[in-house]
Amino acid sequence: MAGGRPPESFYVIAYDIPDDRRRTRIHKILRGFGRWTQYSVFECHLTDKQLVLLRARLLSQIKPDEDSLRIYPLCASCLGKVETIGSPKPEPERIYLA
Repeated sequence: MAGGRPPESFYVIAYDIPDDRRRTRIHKILRGFGRWTQYSVFECHLTDKQLVLLRARLLSQIKPDEDSLRIYPLCASCLGKVETIGSPKPEPERIYLA
């Protein structure tokens, strides 16, 4: 643990939710955990505990038979190879959950 804080991993979360109200709720949940980078795509630096909490909140809102939500973990080596054009590379940012 660096600086007494639990280690974080990087995740790309993408979703396709046809219902406007549900999609808005999912978007608001994800904004509390990471950075909105593209329409329906978030980048999140999360501890294991934050990932469990995020999954629980997302699962309480989605309808698996109608919605699609994907969580892609990126290893540290892969994160270093991320190529971006037109925006900054993913960097951890401090997110404070209410």
